[in-house]
Amino acid sequence: MNSFSALFGGSLWLLGLSLVVSIALAVHVVRTGRELFWLWIILIFQPIGGLVYIVAILLPEMMGGSGAKRLGASARAALDPGREYREAKQAVEDTPTVRNQSRLAQAAAGLGRHDEAERLYAEAAQGIHADDPALLLGRANALLELDRGQDALAVLERLVADPEGHTPAATLAFGRAYDAVGRADEAESFLRSAAERVPGFEGMARLAAFLRRQGRRDEARDIVAELDKRMTRLRGPFLKEARRWRDLAARDA
Repeated sequence: MNSFSALFGGSLWLLGLSLVVSIALAVHVVRTGRELFWLWIILIFQPIGGLVYIVAILLPEMMGGSGAKRLGASARAALDPGREYREAKQAVEDTPTVRNQSRLAQAAAGLGRHDEAERLYAEAAQGIHADDPALLLGRANALLELDRGQDALAVLERLVADPEGHTPAATLAFGRAYDAVGRADEAESFLRSAAERVPGFEGMARLAAFLRRQGRRDEARDIVAELDKRMTRLRGPFLKEARRWRDLAARDA
């Protein structure tokens, strides 16, 4: 009887603690003007909902570091993938600046709306912003996703004289564009450079995919094996993102 009471009392104590924490988090949601869907997440999915709110909102606020901010952004994106797009679109409607247009274009690309992203980047790259490297690279990447390699290469060639044209991201885009137009030697050179310089798995994965299309399957398999080795050291969202690129590299390899 005593053991039963202790167990039951312990359960009530945990339940009470969870309720108190959830109420405190709900008050924080209201006082800070957060989206009201957080109330449903916190109160209905106790205690997991509260933990998600802490990771997505409270930790980035308290720590203020870039790592914490990225963690919070990832958590919010997983819960509401269209949020950044909606906020960026509202920002453009309120203040149609080049910066806000670029933000909306990036959000559209993140949702796979590459037609819209390409149009927005093109509209933003006007006048004194015609040669803005970020806008040109964003538009080129959208064009690559639309299988318009020749158009993408024409945009990228305007980057050559700018230091931004030699960044890892630009190098990868050049490699993809050369591959798309059948300039294999140049594509391989840029893709190999990108595989060494681009953070994460995308550069290596795109090089493996290129080698596979060239019939060099053994070399592609070697890259996949290296990706598999590196994946053993990853966890959480980093592992999910890595697996996406690993799957691209391994397809038919």
